[in-house]
Amino acid sequence: MNLPDLVDDFLEYLFRIRGYSEETVKTYEIPLRQMLQYLRVREEGERTVLDIVPLRRVIAANSRRTVAKKLSAIRSFVRYLRDQRGIPVALEGDDSVKVPQTLPKPLEERYIFEVLDAAEPMERLLLYLLYGLGLRIGELAGLERDRIAQEWILVHGKGGKSRQLPLPPRVKEALRTYLAVSPSGRYLFEKGGVPLNAAQLRYRVSKLFKARGIKATPHQLRHSFATHLLEHGARIADVSELLGHASMATTQIYTKLGSVKKREEYMKAHPLAGKSEE
Repeated sequence: MNLPDLVDDFLEYLFRIRGYSEETVKTYEIPLRQMLQYLRVREEGERTVLDIVPLRRVIAANSRRTVAKKLSAIRSFVRYLRDQRGIPVALEGDDSVKVPQTLPKPLEERYIFEVLDAAEPMERLLLYLLYGLGLRIGELAGLERDRIAQEWILVHGKGGKSRQLPLPPRVKEALRTYLAVSPSGRYLFEKGGVPLNAAQLRYRVSKLFKARGIKATPHQLRHSFATHLLEHGARIADVSELLGHASMATTQIYTKLGSVKKREEYMKAHPLAGKSEE
């Protein structure tokens, strides 16, 4: 069994068949290449055992979240070998790592609107699409103009899945203003006919907020989109669909965030929540 070739085949499968972005495929490639460096392979009857215990020793100093992501990539590769290639293979040393679930940290609405008010047309549209529609930065990079209709925008998300999102009035106004100063081109955000990539767009967002003393990322704007929708009464099923989540379970984290916020507000505001009198 030629494992390096099989890793290449798996990465190609993720890109060509599953429709993963190049950036996502890279997150699989890095731990798999590392696995190949430290892997011990042995045969047990008709099956091949991949022992990653040596790798676990090497990555033990990484954070639990990083270790969990590396193991997840390796398990996906093993499932591919079994299910897609019919290779009887077992994984050894892949004990699960418990990762504490972290809650997203949304930006306050007033900070977002402060930055929006000071932004130029291109930057304002960029922020509106991230915060107003909850797009991933990777979905925004390479977005073609012909995907935008009068009332809707067609977004190609993770795994080749597409979703249609409604354009709120402020987003449509920002779009009209931007197209008036940048009327031509295949891509919504481009330079010299080449679409701006995720890193370039991410830098612009960070720079905008930094100018006002705020640390923010595109992913935080997506978190803020979901959190603020739920806080203002949107149904979790609708928010899940707008975000392009494969399962509503992924969206549940925002409801937990809302519960934490409600408790904090209660502890600050209610007379009985103060310190007890001795």
